[in-house]
Amino acid sequence: MESNAYADQTKEKVITAKDLNKMAWRGLFVQASFNYERMQACGWLYSIIPGLKKIHKNKDDMSKSMMMHMEFFNTHPFLVTFIEGIVIAMEENKENIDTIRGIKIATMGPLGGIGDALIWLTLLPISAGIGSALAINGSIAGPFVFLLIFNVIHFGLIYGLMHYGYRTGVSALKTLNEDTQSISRAASILGLAVVGGLIATYIRFNLTLVINAGQAKVAIQEDVLDKIMPGLLPLAYTFLMYYLLRKGKSPLLLIGITLLVGIIGRYIGLL
Repeated sequence: MESNAYADQTKEKVITAKDLNKMAWRGLFVQASFNYERMQACGWLYSIIPGLKKIHKNKDDMSKSMMMHMEFFNTHPFLVTFIEGIVIAMEENKENIDTIRGIKIATMGPLGGIGDALIWLTLLPISAGIGSALAINGSIAGPFVFLLIFNVIHFGLIYGLMHYGYRTGVSALKTLNEDTQSISRAASILGLAVVGGLIATYIRFNLTLVINAGQAKVAIQEDVLDKIMPGLLPLAYTFLMYYLLRKGKSPLLLIGITLLVGIIGRYIGLL
């Protein structure tokens, strides 16, 4: 079984403010290679790879790190650098790969939700509203005011959160370094809880089938399945997809199967 620890355990502070700024700039492109198999994974790796190159001189360690960072990842693009800063601090400290993976999974979901609420539902409408009001009143400054407000906050978050995340990671690791195994387990548990919440929230799999027994009507979804356990079908379908992934099936194939199930199920009136 492949080790989850890096071969070179030399802990050296090599990340500078210039490196953090470079990675923050690259963080602007986190969605440049967005896809439905790994979401932001390519952009994420592109963003942090300057730091990884300085940290990992051992080629096998670099390969392990890159493979792990190419796994599924998705969060809010304005807040992603906070996670990057923490992760780079952990990489610099040569933390266990499973611990780093757990922190990524545990933080990406909550920050995605927070970012949607703060950016798309608050910052964007307010800044656009101010700019639109000026434009409607005949001021040419309207679009420029909108872009100025929006991007000052945008770039402030991208660069500020990178440095804050890195400092937070460094200080937390100094405090918690003696109990790394417990941290890894806690992060993994939290990460699994986040994934479970995502399954219940985002996967829609409801049967519309109703069985008529004389004058009685039994809705399979509400009267049977939901009585056993709400969200049973989304959970079962997730386990099926996980099983097929473990069997080596392509994620793109599974996406295609999911589309066919949805289309056919809707057409025959089952979903």
